[in-house]
Amino acid sequence: MREIIFDTETTGFDPASGDRLVEIGCIELINRVPSGRTFHAYYHPERDMPMAAYNVHGLSADFLAKYPVFAHGAADLLAFLEDSPLVAHNARFDFGFLNHELKLCGHPEVSMDRMIDTVAIARTLHPGAKHSLDALCTRYGIDRSHRVKHGALLDAELLAQLYIELTGGRQIGLGLAQEEDKAIVRVELSDSSVVRPVRPARVFAASAEELERHAAFVATLKEPLWLQGA
Repeated sequence: MREIIFDTETTGFDPASGDRLVEIGCIELINRVPSGRTFHAYYHPERDMPMAAYNVHGLSADFLAKYPVFAHGAADLLAFLEDSPLVAHNARFDFGFLNHELKLCGHPEVSMDRMIDTVAIARTLHPGAKHSLDALCTRYGIDRSHRVKHGALLDAELLAQLYIELTGGRQIGLGLAQEEDKAIVRVELSDSSVVRPVRPARVFAASAEELERHAAFVATLKEPLWLQGA
């Protein structure tokens, strides 16, 4: 099974108002394992770079001026994507910009049926928790210490690790489904399915900051039940 993890950087939030895609990074997974194949490209946005966007990804208009416009690299990108499912974090945002750029240069849009959104998966697994890429990397112990600013390929690499964890961790594809003494569940994601063993819930220890906040909160309680009669 081939899947593509991808991330984009843009000049803003809304392609309909003139914002453009300026960077894309893609990671190829085969049976939920990175194959080593990647695709990465910068694009000239044909417009200025708002400071708010620059502060997020650090890509200036001067830096991007030496790169081709999206239309000149669209064929190479599409050749890498093929017809594989596309995984992104808050995927409608990335799909919106990708399809806007494809439409501008006369290419067919990517079908939304190919979309797998890791935010939607995380909301199902962890309702009420924070679902940003940073928060989920922390939850699953994925090292992001080298992530100073957003970068499409770097974020795609982090997302690939997160996606593997969200869909069963490193045990996927090891043939565990053939062991008759293990309980088996089937997880349906888009048009693909993964067979994996039921595993006990993970234990996530509270951080030092969380323990400090808890102690501060407990100190504000008046006459707590556990101290009455002491």
